[in-house]
Amino acid sequence: MKAKQIVFPFFFMTSSAAFGNESAGLDSGNAAWILISSALVLMMTLPGLALFYGGLVRVKNVLSVLMQCFVITCAVSILWMVCGYSLAFDSGTGWIGGLNKALFANITRESMTGNLPEILFALFQLTFAVITPALIVGSFAERMKFSSMLLFSVVWSLIVYSPVAHWVWGGGWLAQRGFLDFAGGTVVHITAGIASLVAALYMGPRNGFMKVQMPPHNMTMTVTGAGLLWVGWYGFNGGSALAANGNAAMAIVTTHLSASMGALTWMTLEWVRFGKPSALGIVTGMVAGLGTITPASGFVGPAGALVIGLLGGLTCFFATLYIKRHLKIDDSLDVFPVHGIGGILGTLLTGVFSSPDLGVLSGYGFGSGIENMVGQLRVQLLGVIVTILFTAVLSYMLFFVIEKFLGLRVDEDSESQGLDLSLHEERGYDL
Repeated sequence: MKAKQIVFPFFFMTSSAAFGNESAGLDSGNAAWILISSALVLMMTLPGLALFYGGLVRVKNVLSVLMQCFVITCAVSILWMVCGYSLAFDSGTGWIGGLNKALFANITRESMTGNLPEILFALFQLTFAVITPALIVGSFAERMKFSSMLLFSVVWSLIVYSPVAHWVWGGGWLAQRGFLDFAGGTVVHITAGIASLVAALYMGPRNGFMKVQMPPHNMTMTVTGAGLLWVGWYGFNGGSALAANGNAAMAIVTTHLSASMGALTWMTLEWVRFGKPSALGIVTGMVAGLGTITPASGFVGPAGALVIGLLGGLTCFFATLYIKRHLKIDDSLDVFPVHGIGGILGTLLTGVFSSPDLGVLSGYGFGSGIENMVGQLRVQLLGVIVTILFTAVLSYMLFFVIEKFLGLRVDEDSESQGLDLSLHEERGYDL
């Protein structure tokens, strides 16, 4: 039992409050760190992701992207309080939580989750629930109706995000099998990446895709957003230790090193292949490194993080080229090849580099030894496959239903005019 308490920090921190109603004493240092981490992770969505995505679209659509990130933050926050948190972290079956925590019922100032106030744990988890559907915005940017986007984000959070979070962090069937996902490689990045691929395939490309240039309109905005994402990821991964301790510090160090290596790898590949390094390339490589290290961040060491960042930058770079140029799939802002592929790769590599038997590349005894690595990889692969299938099927069904009742795409004239004016009657810039 002691080993599992290290391997599954979310599950065992919630087990006392969610399953046994036994409270531990408050640790004010841990609580202070999770308060800060909650603010850092919220900053990843607003303004981090909003600025990152906003700069990447054309000038006529910048406000639509900012608006989408903003409204998702508001709507998913309310949904999380109403029932999302309960479905993810309340006791229930191995597949879904119960509703005893709906409307944050029975969560008071004194309620504890391990040595943290339970309301603080719920807040920290809220920020993860917010950023996951916000990531999907990048796949259908510049062509989806605002009403359809909002409905999809809310329902998707309920039927996809909350169940998967329960499987992995809420004591569900994957946690019971020893699945490793420290901070959301599966729960956040694979679910968002697969939903993004389904969205791009279902909706089809933007008008003029592969025929006219669609460059980012404001790289200064994008680089600013990327910097905020990088800083915010300290709370995303470091906060997932749920304590102000050495594990949190090591998770932050591995996160930083993987981001650095991913950025340098992508920049170098771009430099060699196209003759010049770009700001877009280095920040995209950074995000690839961050997404790939996320599931492993609390289980691996610095040397392992460098390898993961290198492989993340390399794999996501070629995945992006192949998906856009060869498969001609218009995932507008490359959500699937960066977050989806990065999440899949990182989740599988977690099963390797969490081993304590790899010398300088070792983890810290959280995972299995080399003799059991195949078994751990089997569990990791099972979690990846089931999450992909579950997310793909439900996302497709949701798009299908919304299209029948509301329609998904704006009309051709509105798309040509831009969503800022056609949907919101505003301009991003009026100088």
